[in-house]
Amino acid sequence: MLDFRKLELNTTEPVYVQIVSFVKRQIFTGAAEKGESLPSRRELAAILKINPNTVQKAFRLMEEEKIIETPPHAVSVIHWDDTVFARLRRELTAGLVADFVAQAKENGLTLQTVTELLQEEWGDEV
Repeated sequence: MLDFRKLELNTTEPVYVQIVSFVKRQIFTGAAEKGESLPSRRELAAILKINPNTVQKAFRLMEEEKIIETPPHAVSVIHWDDTVFARLRRELTAGLVADFVAQAKENGLTLQTVTELLQEEWGDEV
């Protein structure tokens, strides 16, 4: 089961969005597995010390985004398919890459220079 105690809530975005983002990152990084159970809504509310309605809102959004399933009278489980995973990959990396490219351009770096620097920094894995 995912360790939601690792989720550090902030005051800059809605809590339900932070819960959804946490689960998405866990899926993307491989920390969450398909079929893995989530705590009940009440359990998660107690863990995070938040209103159960906030957790319900997060679960509903995750169901709409097809990253969890909640069968009738059963616990919610992590679930995704290749299309959903590809969407998560784009969602979680597009901003990072865009920010990096903007900063590189602002610093006057060329694509070739950036590529060389990336290869150098990446090391032997290239």
